Amino acid sequence: MKNGKPTWWSRPSTTATTAEAPVGPPEPPTDDTDFTLAAPATRDPAPDASATAGVPDSATALTPVPAAAEPAVSLAEPAADGRAPAADGSDVRPGTESAPPLAKPEAALPEATTPPETRPAHAPAPAPEPAPAPEPAPASAPAPVPAAQPPQAAPQPLHAPDPYRTPPYGEPGPWAPAPPVQRPVPTTAPPAQAPSPIPAPAPAAHPVSAPTQPAPPVASAYDPWGAQPLVLAEGKASRKPRRGLALVGALAFALVTGVIGGGVGAYIERNGGLTSVELPQAAAEDTDRAPGSVAAVAAKALPSVVTIHVSGSGSSGTGTGFVLDTRGHILTNNHVVDAAASSGEISVTFSNGESARAKLIGRDTGYDLAVIQVRGVSGLRPLPLGNSDGVRVGDPVVAIGAPFDLSNTVTAGIISAKERPITAGGEKGDGSDVSYVDALQTDAPINPGNSGGPLVDSQARVIGINSAIRAAGNGSSGEGGGQSGSIGLGFAIPINQGKRVAEELINTGKATHPVIGVSLDMAYNGDGARVGDKGKGGSASVTPGSPAAKAGIRPGDVITKVDGQRVHSGEELIVKIRAHRPGDRLRLTVTRDGKEQTKTLTLGSSTGT
Repeated sequence: MKNGKPTWWSRPSTTATTAEAPVGPPEPPTDDTDFTLAAPATRDPAPDASATAGVPDSATALTPVPAAAEPAVSLAEPAADGRAPAADGSDVRPGTESAPPLAKPEAALPEATTPPETRPAHAPAPAPEPAPAPEPAPASAPAPVPAAQPPQAAPQPLHAPDPYRTPPYGEPGPWAPAPPVQRPVPTTAPPAQAPSPIPAPAPAAHPVSAPTQPAPPVASAYDPWGAQPLVLAEGKASRKPRRGLALVGALAFALVTGVIGGGVGAYIERNGGLTSVELPQAAAEDTDRAPGSVAAVAAKALPSVVTIHVSGSGSSGTGTGFVLDTRGHILTNNHVVDAAASSGEISVTFSNGESARAKLIGRDTGYDLAVIQVRGVSGLRPLPLGNSDGVRVGDPVVAIGAPFDLSNTVTAGIISAKERPITAGGEKGDGSDVSYVDALQTDAPINPGNSGGPLVDSQARVIGINSAIRAAGNGSSGEGGGQSGSIGLGFAIPINQGKRVAEELINTGKATHPVIGVSLDMAYNGDGARVGDKGKGGSASVTPGSPAAKAGIRPGDVITKVDGQRVHSGEELIVKIRAHRPGDRLRLTVTRDGKEQTKTLTLGSSTGT
């Protein structure tokens, strides 16, 4: 013993320390000698003072290994950081405090008769077998006292520290199997204990091993590929039950909020919200409109437009008219009041809803115009009349009437064409009810019930009387014939013609027609209007003393132009003549025997029916 501390590690000596040589075959002299730890010496319970006189303490403190045992040889184990332990056996490093050495388990020595086991170089040493229980040494065997040894110097490693820890001087290399990973135990560390002194060995015939001390917990290296255990802090229980309760609470909360939200959403969807809805709206504006707009024209013309209901002769009808003067005269179409011509009733409804009875003043089938009058009505507003000769194609127009008995209906369009020759009527078969009109064409929607209503310009002045429409599939026809609705082809009698006829009807009850005094061949299929060979009832086709006779027109002549405008049929010639007043002068172009001649005549007059 040096300095009162046991020597844990010893360098193998080249000289024998015991009196007897080891029994068995000699150890092979190789560098790969299987070094084993020396068994701890046994302490003599009662050393003899005479036997130990003059022997140093270190010699008396240890008992030599029996002769039968193999001499224990050990090498100084280098520290983990590559430094050798101190000379006194303690693991002291610079800069650290001295700590008591930890007890290391030592393997039991093999039997004296067992030859030392050899292994190849760089092979790991086999795990030592557990040592048998120590046997008491016989009392008669005196313990030999070893000779005193001089103090030994601090053991040095055989080789310099290897930074790579390669065998055989260090830890297993990278090719060796990795040691098992030691997991930290979730227990509290035991309190530090002072190193227990080495018990005194009893004399024994066989080498005994020292009692093993429990190895202190060794910190293991972090294994990134291994599963890391969950280490709970001391005194804290697992929170899994609380986490489960929190999850259940969250699910319950989500369920409750979902049900409540769904109910609120359904209520809002069914009732339009939680509060009453108030939509934005523009503030009240001035009701006046710019002059010339459809709204301004309608506002001026509507008070002068009336809806006419007629019944009589087993039929009834609906049409439109407009006020001509303050005396109650109203202009409309003949086919509107035709059912009440002999007997019947006519009622008029104004735009303000007031109604009044009316009587027939006069009518003309050739122009398809009629005048009725109401009495006892105050506040009448006559509709001003325009000039149809100044109308141009494309001018905006507004049609007002009662289509399909829908009173005060306003539609708008333009003048599509002028001087469009049309014929309407002819339901009687003898031609007495056929009307010939040199009409204004418009695309303003006109339907059954619009007949007799005004067609006004942008200044709310009457420029035409709506009379006929072109219906799909049945050619041109007047109102009231059961025709279909408007297809954008409406026709109006020019107001210049309507004014003259209305004045004559109001003043005399009859209208005059301009004539030339010829009978036309209505079956002629050539271009132009041909004068017939014979008149009605076998009479002359050219009336003697008529304007045509005075101008030199003969039977068989073909009239191709009127005032330079081409005519293609007898109907067109009648339309062109009816567009003038009696007494107007006309220039006719006549083809006779293939030659053209120009004839000038003054229109005569006839009374219509």
